[in-house]
Amino acid sequence: MRILASWWHLRGLCLAVGAAALAASCAIFSVAPARALPSFARQTGLECAVCHVAFPELTPTGRLFKLGGYVRKGGEYLSNLPPLAAVVQGQFTHTEKDQAASPAPHFATNDNFGLEAASAFYAGAIYSPIGLGAFAQLTYDGAAHNFGWDNTDIRLAHTGELDDNPIIFGLSLNNNPTVQDVWNTTPAWRFPFVLSNVSPQPGAATLIEGGFGQNTVGLTAYTYWNNLVYGEVGFYRSLGFQTLRKLGANVAVDVIDGVAPYWRFAVEPSWGKHSLEVGTFGITAATFPARVTANGTDRRTDFGFDTQYQFIGDRDQISVQASLIHEAQRFNATQAQGGAVNLDNHLDSFHVKTSYFYDHTYGINLSYFDVSGSPDAGLFAGNAANSPNSSGFIIEANYVPFMHNNPYLPWWPWANIRFAIQYTIFTKFDGGRANIDGAGRNASDNNTLFLLAWLAF
Repeated sequence: MRILASWWHLRGLCLAVGAAALAASCAIFSVAPARALPSFARQTGLECAVCHVAFPELTPTGRLFKLGGYVRKGGEYLSNLPPLAAVVQGQFTHTEKDQAASPAPHFATNDNFGLEAASAFYAGAIYSPIGLGAFAQLTYDGAAHNFGWDNTDIRLAHTGELDDNPIIFGLSLNNNPTVQDVWNTTPAWRFPFVLSNVSPQPGAATLIEGGFGQNTVGLTAYTYWNNLVYGEVGFYRSLGFQTLRKLGANVAVDVIDGVAPYWRFAVEPSWGKHSLEVGTFGITAATFPARVTANGTDRRTDFGFDTQYQFIGDRDQISVQASLIHEAQRFNATQAQGGAVNLDNHLDSFHVKTSYFYDHTYGINLSYFDVSGSPDAGLFAGNAANSPNSSGFIIEANYVPFMHNNPYLPWWPWANIRFAIQYTIFTKFDGGRANIDGAGRNASDNNTLFLLAWLAF
């Protein structure tokens, strides 16, 4: 933590915090109230703490709101405004050792501060009488300097009863497998909720951990019975090259041959202020690597298992999330193209996080991650021992000052601000602990201090 003793590092911190404070000031004196997301808050009339432990982690009420199609009503103040919102994220990033090259155009090899991302949302009801609503996101990436569509989930849901028990039926049209999920265990919404976009990150990941994010479209059908049993099935299909270009998405991606089936099943018993979820999820896909169709397809199948525990008290909130994803891989096409040595490989991804929040305002998150799998001199040629293995810990402290309404300041607009200090410790990085690149760089040299100011308005 010697970074905090350095004037230069303090300068970066002050600029990042100062930018966030300026943005917060704009929100404080604006007309529109803001909570997470402010459009949801205006529509429902609920304070942020009802639906979130600390955004974006959902409470049982937040999960029901999402499953119900984002259409719940109840707000009065400014409730007739369109369901639009925005998020701005300012950041400062420091790594233990300078990176070998600039992580992005116009960035230095270390001590970077500036805009992490800025997003605009349509978030809320589209037509409440039929249960039609959406969470749709457009994002500017502060490192890549480009706009593109981001996580999108359009729902049509019906809430009723079956044998005197509540039941929800719904459809989700979305662009990222697991973005429609309501538990914070699956890849789209699990911790860490934000990582620096100019810090070193391990290269290996399973297909469901972003491989189809924003380059596919999927339709799934789900049901949630008696606030206990959840089931969902559906299919994903790749978007065309020109469509992806127009949407600002990555075009250099593997393309699904036909459709990719997706599944999600879970049970969530609850008692008092406690809830426990245990479930499974996954996807299987035959893909043309990098759009090359001459050599047939690869096949990857991801089986995920997850669990979540939450205690939502009046003052204390405790949560634990864990997931394990096993990916079975067969690289017929990639091997034929010379990109893989082995025909059959596997990859395993394990994540666990525990958190404690005081009054939804002051919080600490502790996380461990481990990615391991088959060494392959083609797939991981630049890694130590040709291995995908990476592991480490993430420690994050949070301050979220506006999760509750303030009865003493009725003029204060509903705001949603999150300040976070995050530190990532790598015990392995891309295959090894020491000399991972052959030039003397160690895994610990990639340890990252990340300061984030997250403002929704």
